[in-house]
Amino acid sequence: MKTTHQIFFKDAQKMDDIENESIDLMVTSPPYPMVEMWDEIFTRQNPKIFKALNSSDGVMAFELMHQILDRVWDEVRRVLKPGAVACINIGDATRTINSRFSLFANHTRIQSYMLELGFSALPCILWRKQTNAPNKFMGSGMLPPGAYVTLEHEYILIFRKGNKRLFKSDEEKQIRRKSAYFWEERNHWFSDVWMDLKGTRQELSGNNARDRNAAFPFELAYRLICMFSVKQDRVLDPFLGIGTSMHGAMAAGRNFLGIDIDPNLKSTIFSKMENIIEFSNRKIIDRLQNHLNFVGNRIREKGPFKHTNQPYGFPVMTSQERDLLLNSPQSLEKIGETIFMVIYSDSAQEEFIYEKDHNVTDKAEANTILLQKQEQRKQRHCQIKLFDK
Repeated sequence: MKTTHQIFFKDAQKMDDIENESIDLMVTSPPYPMVEMWDEIFTRQNPKIFKALNSSDGVMAFELMHQILDRVWDEVRRVLKPGAVACINIGDATRTINSRFSLFANHTRIQSYMLELGFSALPCILWRKQTNAPNKFMGSGMLPPGAYVTLEHEYILIFRKGNKRLFKSDEEKQIRRKSAYFWEERNHWFSDVWMDLKGTRQELSGNNARDRNAAFPFELAYRLICMFSVKQDRVLDPFLGIGTSMHGAMAAGRNFLGIDIDPNLKSTIFSKMENIIEFSNRKIIDRLQNHLNFVGNRIREKGPFKHTNQPYGFPVMTSQERDLLLNSPQSLEKIGETIFMVIYSDSAQEEFIYEKDHNVTDKAEANTILLQKQEQRKQRHCQIKLFDK
């Protein structure tokens, strides 16, 4: 298996390099309107925003900023296939303008416009983006009623274009089965609150690279790509930033197109790809090891499993996981100025293949042997370090 990953340094309001209805999934995190560190990038595109901010007209500035994003969402609708999903990570903003402290609800404004475009809103996800800064609390401290609630969460808005995606051919169905996630992952990933992710500081290289805080951990992008696309699908990020969504697509075996208005990020994006093969394989090993940990605990608590995964031979909870295979990236090659190709293994990782002992006919005994092998692997397992955007 191989995938290609291409970057365009241009304004995402005009995605003329991308064909109509050619994208299977969009995962992005745009600049947040009314967050001060993004003022410059918005005002460069519309000087009226600068005038509105200078005249303390926060409502007008907020609307003008979103009108810039609206033109990107217009293009997203054009390039998405029928049945494709769009995931938008966004945080609300708080700001004091003319001595008045206010919330600017970015998630509400984006959702409203996406519905106008004809998208269907699916249940969204809140992820906890906790800050430990000692001055994180806003307002008058301990004196009521002038203190304000601290925003420590962001939204992942999820939309679908048209009706549910169909997989009609035998080949499409087989790719979908191989792209399955584990039962225990499903139970965690499809919760509407994620507490296990944290935004971390971006370390950007280059004199002109934007210095900003990350709102988009690798795990967030990777998880969404696994949840809402299948292998070799085409994923789009119109606000690429330093490339985390592309890294998630590489790790998940999806093709990718990324757009960013800032060419100064090129060196940072490229430098972060130097270790993507090693990192992706560590992530895959982590998922497999976590599954074996789950298997071991469940066997101890509830006994043998009913279903077996075919590529690995280990137990799984459901028949839908029988063909699940996590392809390991083998190599990354630059094939154009901003185009990369990743080659993957088509076989299961040898260290996780459970070779059935045909002399063992008792299912409970077979599971005991599996537990012993799982403990041996666990001792060799190296915990993953998040690769943050």
